[in-house]
This record gives sequence, C-alpha cells and structure tokens, in this order.
Amino acid sequence: MPLPADAHLGAVSLTVKDLDRSVSFYRDILGFRELSREGRTAFLSANGDRVLIELHERRDAVAKPRRSTGLFHFAILVPSRAALGRSLRRLSDRQWPLSGVADHLVSEALYLNDPDGLGIEIYRDRPRDTWRSANGELAMATDPLDVESVANEPGAEVTWHGLETGTVIGHVHLHVSRLDKGEAFYCGRIGFEPVVRGYPGALFVSAGGYHHHLGMNTWVGVGAAAPPENAVGLRSFTVEARDLESRLVDDASTRVVVAVVGG
Repeated sequence: MPLPADAHLGAVSLTVKDLDRSVSFYRDILGFRELSREGRTAFLSANGDRVLIELHERRDAVAKPRRSTGLFHFAILVPSRAALGRSLRRLSDRQWPLSGVADHLVSEALYLNDPDGLGIEIYRDRPRDTWRSANGELAMATDPLDVESVANEPGAEVTWHGLETGTVIGHVHLHVSRLDKGEAFYCGRIGFEPVVRGYPGALFVSAGGYHHHLGMNTWVGVGAAAPPENAVGLRSFTVEARDLESRLVDDASTRVVVAVVGG
C-alpha cells in the first residue's frame, strides 16, 4: 500500500566513532543544537525542539568500506535559498571542504563529509510548480551550481545563528546491492512510489510526488556487500505520517532499519 501523501522523513540515526568530535562538527560547523545526551548518544535539533539527528558513539567503529551498501548521504533540507547561502558561507568561513555542488533542476545542493567520512547533502528545493517532466518522469540532473549566486542570495549575508526553524531531513540516499531488490523492499514493503528511473544506476522514490525521499544506487557495484556490523554509518531513518501504523522494518542488505511512525 502506498504511503500517505503527507509522509516525510523524521530523524536519522548515525553510528560515529567519537561522540564529542561529531557533536562539535554538527553544532559548530553545520549549526545544529544539542538537545540532550544519554550515555554515548547525543540528540540534535535545528530548532531546539524536534530531534533530527541521533549520534551513537561506538568506540570500536571502523570506516565503512567504499564498496559496500548503506549510506551514500543523508540530506538536510533548508527552507530557503538564503538559508542555503548562509550554510555555504559558514562552511567557507570555517574552512570545511565541500566534496561537490550541484543543480539538480528540482533543487540546489552542497555536498560534504562529516569527521567519520559520512556523506551529507545540504539543499534547498525549488518551488514545486517549477519542476518539469521529461520522458514521462520528473526531470532531474546533476548540473553545475552557480555557487557565487547562492552565496550572494539576498539574506545570505545575515549573521550566522545556526540552522533555521523549518530545517528538516529531506531525504536519504543509499548504496544498494541491486535496484530491483531495493525497489521491492522500499516500495513493496515500506510504500514509497518510484519517481525517477532514468538516472543511470539509480532509482528515486517518494511519497506524495516529492522528487525523492529515498535515493538508491549501485554506483559502488552491483552485488555490493553489507558493511561490517561495527562500521560507522546510518543505523536507521524514520518515515512519518499521520495515518500510519508504527513498525520497524530491517533492511538486512544495507544494515539500515526503517522506523515507520504514525500519529
């Protein structure tokens, strides 16, 4: 059964090697607020209320092998182009390197890695009424981003006070072993619907016609193995909607748990 049209992502849960190091990065570089700690777990928010990221320290954690399934990146959706510009300026001011930038037609995006090498996207959506179709599906691309224009967007020069209210987790992108198996799990069992099939080696799925709540790709190789149990990376992500029955679904092929939350 398809997910309700109002379904969206909630919190992501990450395994990290050094909790203090990770909290410093997510707070001081990206602009999250630390809400609380429980043992070796820290809970982070953009607005001081709703948890968006859980950081779980595992001191014996190892790096995620490059040719393994699991997290490609998780994506932080900011509420405006000016907010994206402020994040860009913040990264530049703190001399934190970008791994890439892109204009995806439906969005504009910055890419970077956290201290454990976990992939992060920070992006803003273009208005939905500007999205276009091509060959029977939503048109998406990876075009050059006008970085100077983003940095100079009116409002981007405002003094940095962290992430704005309205910031959410927009999507998650996974390396999978096979796209057909990924589709069977995330569409057949979770209820997402395919949106874009034409992107080479990738599949994008969502609820409610969004460009994607979940991306899947085989860019590290078809048949890639799951990472070690103690690898840094994505532990789980949450799908939320009012009319859902809460459940946990384990994707053993990526070692990622999907928490479906209703209410």
